[in-house]
Amino acid sequence: MKGQKETENLIKLKDSIVEAMQDKKAEEIVSLDLRKLNNAITDMFIICHASNNKLVEAIAENIQKKVFLDLKEKPSHKEGFENKEWILLDYFNILVHVFLEEKRNFYGLEQLWGDGQMMKY
Repeated sequence: MKGQKETENLIKLKDSIVEAMQDKKAEEIVSLDLRKLNNAITDMFIICHASNNKLVEAIAENIQKKVFLDLKEKPSHKEGFENKEWILLDYFNILVHVFLEEKRNFYGLEQLWGDGQMMKY
């Protein structure tokens, strides 16, 4: 079981990411808590989508800005800024997925990781 401090840090990071998504009008924001799954690659996914590539990029940029301002953290890895259809930001314990709506529907991460505890925002 993870320590209290680690859980608090995870919640602070999640809240900062969700607020950044909401600030830029991201659609259908959900978090999937994967900590109880044996095969999970991270503790949590946070997923949202937007209707066009510019909004996908704006959401991802705002997440990076807000998380750095709030918590002084930068993603360890990021990808997808070239085509702006699916941007991934890796914060170790949280993987952030910002999709173009049709890509989100195609890949169906919520269904693939459906055993995780889902929360909608």
